[in-house]
Amino acid sequence: QVQLVESGGGLVQAGGSLRLSCAASGRTFSSYGMGWFRQAPGKERAFVAAISWRGGSTYYADSVKGRFTISRDNAKNTVYLQMNSLKPEDTAVYYCAATVRTLATMTSEYNYWGQGTQVTDSP
Repeated sequence: QVQLVESGGGLVQAGGSLRLSCAASGRTFSSYGMGWFRQAPGKERAFVAAISWRGGSTYYADSVKGRFTISRDNAKNTVYLQMNSLKPEDTAVYYCAATVRTLATMTSEYNYWGQGTQVTDSP
């Protein structure tokens, strides 16, 4: 059982930066692949970024590649999403998720979800 809590969301101007954090409970954090997803009003939840158990492998959606960076600190049971060059289309609720797989990009592959944190990018 894993519980996830996101933080770091807020209102930023287009082109700005924001770092999201996801704090996970439990001693087995390093056994889970982690991912970030986002859901904008009227749209389905979409994949943003994923990172493997030990952080050796990452994968990004084309829409954020080169702008966002996912990382993890297993000693702190925390996953981060550094977001740079933010665009209005990045506005969404961002969710942290955990999967028993080493690396996954599909919503259905994730077993645990946080409550989400709102990110709003102004024009």
